[in-house]
Amino acid sequence: MKPKLLQAATSASLSQLLAAPVKFEAMVIIAVAVLLGILGALLLLLPRNRKSGHLEKVQSNSSAQGSKSYTKVDVALHNKRTDCWIIIKDKVYDVTSYVEEHPGGDAILTHAGDDSTEGFFGPQHATRVFDMIEDFYIGDLKQ
Repeated sequence: MKPKLLQAATSASLSQLLAAPVKFEAMVIIAVAVLLGILGALLLLLPRNRKSGHLEKVQSNSSAQGSKSYTKVDVALHNKRTDCWIIIKDKVYDVTSYVEEHPGGDAILTHAGDDSTEGFFGPQHATRVFDMIEDFYIGDLKQ
């Protein structure tokens, strides 16, 4: 027979051991939830940060050279998936880095190297595109 003190210690340890897996499982679930939350936040923020980096590059180029102007002939040379410029309301945008992300697929290429004003202001675009497009601004259209 075990002494009462040893028996009490053994039963306390046993109950702690039985409760430990529940605590461990709960901690694992919480850790996974936190990691998924962080991953989700990163996925939402990274595309925006990449465009912001593009904006900083454009702004530094603009400030170093002043406001750049392009002719329709200049813009027309950039009419491919890998080199895509568009004109919207007499402003020129280099949207090359956005072509693959465009929710409308290849529709963005319809007016590559040309005036896209009409398509840009179509009903298919949410109002957020009006803010997004400024990230791709590279200059004005020469008249």
